[in-house]
Amino acid sequence: MSRKIKLIWDFRGPASAKTAEHHEIHLKEFIEAEQLPLNITGFEIYNEMYAIAFMVVTDENMIAVRDALKPHRGELYE
Repeated sequence: MSRKIKLIWDFRGPASAKTAEHHEIHLKEFIEAEQLPLNITGFEIYNEMYAIAFMVVTDENMIAVRDALKPHRGELYE
């Protein structure tokens, strides 16, 4: 089984929560358009000035998705 990688986009400022929530919609659209094997997305609000949006991809798809969507960072997903 291949590794799963969580690609993360960071949003800062007073609109960060709404921006992260909206960004997740586009991530779901990308997954559907590209017919990616995993459909794991989400957003997390850490405080009123910082939130993230994320999607999980397989090792095989990571480079193509990274190059297309330009996440800020990534980490292994368990």
